[in-house]
Amino acid sequence: MSNSDSITIKNLEAAFAGESMAHIKYLYFARVCRAQGDEETARVFEQTAAQEVQHAFGHLDLLMPADQLDPARCLELAIEGETHEYTEMYPKFRHLAEQEQNHDAVREFDEQIEESKEHAEQFRATLEKAARRFAALTKVEKKHADHYQSVLDGIKS
Repeated sequence: MSNSDSITIKNLEAAFAGESMAHIKYLYFARVCRAQGDEETARVFEQTAAQEVQHAFGHLDLLMPADQLDPARCLELAIEGETHEYTEMYPKFRHLAEQEQNHDAVREFDEQIEESKEHAEQFRATLEKAARRFAALTKVEKKHADHYQSVLDGIKS
């Protein structure tokens, strides 16, 4: 949504990725701590994770301002991201993992390819459904507008 050549935009993207990763990593650490009986440390990680996600949202607000988005655009961006994952990113990662004979990673990437396809299709179906709803709403609104116009025309005559 912004100038992708901008150093500031690249830094915001890197900061968003870092804060997002910290959020998930800290939730994972909380799970590990809790599984090992350390509830207090788990809570510290969860509290910090909540702060990290707020930092990520702050960066994302600058990268993708809400006033420049609507549900259709959000769905389009999600479709683009998921499609990139299953057509380019994960296949490349899978190939490299295969070369390194890291079979666990290959399986993980295969699963992610399939899930990314499913996610893209889910978003695509939602976008198509929304488009049909909007088209139907437009027809209803036109019917009402035509009715109001005929009433108005009757008053003027």
